[in-house]
Amino acid sequence: MRAFVAVRQLLTNSPVNESKQLQDEVKELKAYIEEVFADYNDMHEDTRMQLDLINETLAELQTKHVNKPRKPVGYIKPEE
Repeated sequence: MRAFVAVRQLLTNSPVNESKQLQDEVKELKAYIEEVFADYNDMHEDTRMQLDLINETLAELQTKHVNKPRKPVGYIKPEE
């Protein structure tokens, strides 16, 4: 008799239902995390573009500065 009662309880409170609930919760969490990271990546895409522009500008300034002749530094003797 106890075995039949145990089987009936197992069927009504089956672990399959609990695992199904856990699977649903995991799916919800995954969807939420993907949404949050998508927003995070979209928000920082502008920052990446700005950094790329800054790097390009710095590269251009370095090439312009290298080609420019420099004046000597320090004391210069007057020519006699």
